[in-house]
Amino acid sequence: MPIVRVETWAGIGKDSKRDLVEGMTREAVRVLGCPPEAVTVIIDEIPKENWGAAGELCSERFPDK
Repeated sequence: MPIVRVETWAGIGKDSKRDLVEGMTREAVRVLGCPPEAVTVIIDEIPKENWGAAGELCSERFPDK
């Protein structure tokens, strides 16, 4: 049973999450040859102020995203 974990900034809309889950499931089925029912996708949303990149908080580095 594959588990696909996605970490992303908080604030992604429900439609985008649905598309992501469908796409990740479809690709896991294609690559691993398992049934869709065996695939679990977990989306962890992390606030930008709790995420750092290149020595900066992402909330400061990407204030408009």
